[in-house]
Amino acid sequence: MRNITPVTWNWKQFVLPVVIFLAAVCALGSYFTVSAGNVAVKLRFGKIVGAYSEGLHFKLPLIDSIEKFSVRIRKDSFNTEAFSKDLQTVGLTLAINHRILPDTIESIYRNLGPEYTSTVLKPMVEEWTKAVIAKYSADSLISNRVQVAKELDEILKSKMAEKQVIVSDIAITNFEFSPQFLKAVEEKQIAEQEAKRATNLVEKVKKEAEQKILQAEAEAKSLRLQREVVSDNLIKLRQVEAQLKAIEKWDGRMPTYMAGDQMPLVMAK
Repeated sequence: MRNITPVTWNWKQFVLPVVIFLAAVCALGSYFTVSAGNVAVKLRFGKIVGAYSEGLHFKLPLIDSIEKFSVRIRKDSFNTEAFSKDLQTVGLTLAINHRILPDTIESIYRNLGPEYTSTVLKPMVEEWTKAVIAKYSADSLISNRVQVAKELDEILKSKMAEKQVIVSDIAITNFEFSPQFLKAVEEKQIAEQEAKRATNLVEKVKKEAEQKILQAEAEAKSLRLQREVVSDNLIKLRQVEAQLKAIEKWDGRMPTYMAGDQMPLVMAK
């Protein structure tokens, strides 16, 4: 009969590698790193137990969890719609630069949460954009673009500062209007250009008429002055000049008749 040797189980062969593995995991999981430009909060069973700046930090493995936040300036774009003063639908794209301060990280996490951009900032942008756009007519929004952005900037800086979020800059990168409104604006611009051309033509005709009137007045004044200069002495002078010309042309014969009250010329020898 064949003898079967019983297999002996050596627990050390299995437990020891597991213990070593768990020890390695705990050792590696006992530290966390916060990189430059970031901060972190440490949570223990969901409760904040500390805030940390950049560097290497200790935590309890499998118990503590880490939430990290960037304190660099972030740029987010938001698309929203609002109604203008004349009830036109206006689509806007806004670019907003914002950040949080390192010493407010615990309050930010507790009051706003890690997704504060979508849960707080975006609704705030939509609310106050509607309020500001409602103050302007649709056709004045483009020309007042800088003023609209300035008003939004002042409001959102103040409102978000109350939430401990720093808004550094706001820009309106795009306006969108309905096709009907854009067509109406184009027709208005064409009408204004036609009116301007007509006004310029009227002004041109008016100036030409004024020039003709001035020219006619100048000519009339000149004729009037000429008439005023003509006197009895000038008339007599002209008569003498005519007689002198007649003498120069006389051929020595006496005229056989005299016209009117003209006196005969007597040539003295």
